[in-house]
Amino acid sequence: MTLPLQVGILGASGYTGVELLRLLAGHPGAEVVAATSRRARGQGVVDLFPSLRGWTSLAFEDPDPERLAERCDLVFCGAPHGVAMDQVPRLVEAGVRVVDLSADFRIRDRAVFEHWYGETHRGPDWLGRAVYGLPEVNAGAIREARLVANPGCYPTAVQLALLPLLESGVVATDGLVADAKSGASGAGREAKTHLLLAEASDSLSAYGAGGHRHLPEIEQGLAHAAGEPVDITFVPHLVPMIRGLHATCYAWLPEGVAPDLQGLFERRYAASAFVDVMPEGAHPATRSVRGSNFCRLAVHRPGEGRQVVVLSVIDNLVKGAAGQAVQNMNLMFGLAEGDGLASPPLLP
Repeated sequence: MTLPLQVGILGASGYTGVELLRLLAGHPGAEVVAATSRRARGQGVVDLFPSLRGWTSLAFEDPDPERLAERCDLVFCGAPHGVAMDQVPRLVEAGVRVVDLSADFRIRDRAVFEHWYGETHRGPDWLGRAVYGLPEVNAGAIREARLVANPGCYPTAVQLALLPLLESGVVATDGLVADAKSGASGAGREAKTHLLLAEASDSLSAYGAGGHRHLPEIEQGLAHAAGEPVDITFVPHLVPMIRGLHATCYAWLPEGVAPDLQGLFERRYAASAFVDVMPEGAHPATRSVRGSNFCRLAVHRPGEGRQVVVLSVIDNLVKGAAGQAVQNMNLMFGLAEGDGLASPPLLP
């Protein structure tokens, strides 16, 4: 392997794209050589994202998998759901390794994907070949992968919160609840009425209460951890902030069971570079992870009763998207897991 890695970003003009560009600008072992965008083709990256002035001289170009394959060791695919399934196989078949940030390869069951995303999957053979890119679960497989399906933001926060409980079998697999809230950047960079300042500010609203597209991804990961199907209620909310995600997750202990929950979480994530188990009694805030790849967790057992409450916070654009993608790239190429991700969170 020759460093720096030559990296391309397919679909680079959104919030995830600029976050990838920001993180990779300081990466010691990777160089972005191509950034594609149909809508911004020919425009300088710094003209669209002035924050990157002095860090890149690239211009956006047309998304051409063949040209990317000629220049790149790895491509991050930030194309929308339904687009990636056409582009990604061509890249992998050309010998390029890919981290896909869409949902096209996260769900292993084709029928489940088609039900929740409302379209026929045009690359079903790839569903079983993609490695689900949650490093805290699949680091070994990620190292060998040609195609990594980067997890969604809500599934990342919820799975990291509940994995220790389900893997150890100390809670019931039914009655699980994830009450999650995310900033407006999670909805992307497109102009949408409900995200206008006058619409979203001074308000908090739930959405997808009857079933959200991230639910099957959450169920898939938690069922794998538990070794059996799980029953979970997942309700996301839009909160009037730009970035950050907070998931409050609930589970139930069997009657008469009183495990050392703090110890359980600390042992589970002792070797995880980007999961921080907070001290007993802590209440992590989204501002404590802003701009970073950390997930901060705190576990509570109110009144020493049967209910377990786990608080999980991430930056939805970093650990929930671009940062986790860079973490996966580092694993895939044998780099230090924290390369490009080592800066502390932003405050205020």
